[in-house]
Amino acid sequence: MIEILAPILIGLAYVMLNSLIPEPHRQRFNAVMVGGAGAAYLSGGALGPWEVAFCAVLAYVAFRGLDSWTFIGLGWLLHTGWDVVHHLKGQPILPFAHDSSFGCAICDPVIAIWCFTGGRSVWAWRGVGNRVA
Repeated sequence: MIEILAPILIGLAYVMLNSLIPEPHRQRFNAVMVGGAGAAYLSGGALGPWEVAFCAVLAYVAFRGLDSWTFIGLGWLLHTGWDVVHHLKGQPILPFAHDSSFGCAICDPVIAIWCFTGGRSVWAWRGVGNRVA
């Protein structure tokens, strides 16, 4: 149960912390984060040249995410698929944590759902994180 609950809580913590970043910086920061996620498996090289191809795809998606929360959400869902492939192949995102890709595959859709709703501040009701800087 903890293997499922912990990644969900991590995803929610990511959303809450990111909600403190004012717009337009929040969207830009998340575009950079999803772009970085595309390179997360590069050092393992479990899928050979496909690792580089995936990194290139997510770099494009992240670039589009600079102007679109939908693309950022799409990037997190693409990364979810990559997590599943790596979990099944036995090459975890964290080499010392066997089920880390499984956890990432649960965490990423939580973030994607938030992105698909426009990455709004969950603290907006308190007036925190929704200022335009």
